[in-house]
Amino acid sequence: VQLQASGGGLVQAGGSLTLSCAVSGRTGSTSVMAWFRQAPGKEREFVAAILWRGRATSYADSVKGRFTISGDKRKTTVYLQMKSLNAEDTAVYYCAADTSFNFVMSSSSQTRDRYDYWGQGTLVTVSS
Repeated sequence: VQLQASGGGLVQAGGSLTLSCAVSGRTGSTSVMAWFRQAPGKEREFVAAILWRGRATSYADSVKGRFTISGDKRKTTVYLQMKSLNAEDTAVYYCAADTSFNFVMSSSSQTRDRYDYWGQGTLVTVSS
């Protein structure tokens, strides 16, 4: 599975941005897709996840109500729609894939260990 994240850039506080993650290779083997982010000097943290089967979603408290994760029917693209951005959202955003055939959205969906494929990251900078 190969992941290619795109859509990052510079945006003003209060603005919106949509990230895309192109999924290629054995797309049929992916069960959960997620977005993580890493701000300078901080650990990589969970942002959002989507279960392909049933389209259940999970969000970090810090982005709940502002970000929306979605995916296309062919499981080839995952999106992260971000609204009401603030300076604390500045980070490199990574998409990740779980190919364990675990079709359950649980607390593990918010941990890095669940995901075995990662994209290269796309930088989002929010100016205040």
